[in-house]
Amino acid sequence: MAYHKLLYDDDFEEPYTLIAIHCTEEAYKMAYLMNLHLSLKLKRKKTDLDFSTKGLLITFPLYAFEDVHKYTHFYLIANKCKSVEAGLQSSGGLFADLVSEKSTAHYLLPEFKKVDYFLKIYSDFETVPLRKVLSEITGIKQVISAYTVEMENIKSKNNLIFD
Repeated sequence: MAYHKLLYDDDFEEPYTLIAIHCTEEAYKMAYLMNLHLSLKLKRKKTDLDFSTKGLLITFPLYAFEDVHKYTHFYLIANKCKSVEAGLQSSGGLFADLVSEKSTAHYLLPEFKKVDYFLKIYSDFETVPLRKVLSEITGIKQVISAYTVEMENIKSKNNLIFD
């Protein structure tokens, strides 16, 4: 009997560049600083990047800009999302109910827990001057460091699909 084997080949992925950014500012402030220093026009998308895990809805704010003249897409997304779970414990008394809150951190890319933001750059034709972009990002006073991430080091690539 003949066996047919189907192979999954993921070479059809769109090539993109991923820059890791360490910065303690809020997402809206980081988008503003990127717009100011890199001459971008990042705007928050109407829908955030949502994941559902263990009954919780986790949302990561997503900022996007499409440069139509250079056929380039820029996406700024936070890597960390904190959620607070509230629990009610009854001790049997009339007014002695205890409310406990548990804060947990969730990561877009768990293998990069120390990274605060990712800048995903996708270009159709032209190559993006990466050294220039990195030097402009590190030139922002609030940014601690920025560097490119090798695609081989990313285990959860599916979390980077935004459209």
